[in-house]
Parts: sequence; C-alpha cells; structure tokens
Amino acid sequence: MSKQKRSRKISGKAILAIVGIILIGSTVGYSWINSMIPVNGKVPVLGFAENVVITTKHTDQGFVFASQSSGKKSIRPIHISPTIHLSKGQIATIRIMNEDNISKHNFNIDEFNVHSRDLGYFEPQAITFIADKTGKFHYHCTIHPEMSGELIIQ
Repeated sequence: MSKQKRSRKISGKAILAIVGIILIGSTVGYSWINSMIPVNGKVPVLGFAENVVITTKHTDQGFVFASQSSGKKSIRPIHISPTIHLSKGQIATIRIMNEDNISKHNFNIDEFNVHSRDLGYFEPQAITFIADKTGKFHYHCTIHPEMSGELIIQ
C-alpha cells in the first residue's frame, strides 16, 4: 500500500472518538435546552429569572420559611414567611435551602407546578417557573403545613 492511501485511512479509534464527542455534545446540549424549560412551561425560555431565595429554619416559633433582606449590611434581618412579589409574565427561580438540621422540608406552589423534593439539612434546589397568572397564591411545605407564605402576582 502506498503512503498516500495509508494517510487517508481513518483508524477505528478516531471514529470512536468522533462519535463519542458527538454523543457527549448532544447530551449536554439536550440537557441545557431542557434546563431552560420552566416547570409550568412547554418550551425553553430565554431571559433572566428573578431570583427568590428562601430558607427553612427552626425558630422559637417552630418551623418557618425565611428570607433575608438584601443590602450591604453585615447583619441582615430575617423575614419569616416572606411575601413574594412578581409581575405577570415574569420568569422566577425559587432557590430553596434547608438550613434546619432537625427535619426535612419541601417547597410548593401548586398553581404553578412548583414542587421541590424533600430536602435534607443544607440541601438546596432551584425551581424556575413563569408567573403566568395574577392574584394571591399560597406556598407551603407538605411535611409541616404551618410553614407557609404568600405569592402575589400583579
């Protein structure tokens, strides 16, 4: 066989490497596109979501949802059962973190198909949805029904 014919031949290893790269790229692309689909949507949504950070705590009031006010202060006041305010059509990502080492907790807004898994101590989850209805809606923990708050969409 001449040198010219040998240089054109692609080895089996090279073909496997190319196929592997294509499969990995396709899987990553598919996962990325699916991650842009809100839990109450059917198609990917491009845009920046409003980040809403909620934590769970055990206080002298019992189990609660909490949030901290934003700002540059080193000590931030904690808000118990914070009211979440959104505009209709807004994309929102709820970032829930269980900071309670006593029990598992979850976060649910039934009208928007927002349902977290049961989160263990210091376990986070982010859930993105579209605020496509106006009104006042209830969020809650199914494990501890006393943990609740309100979502207002205008």
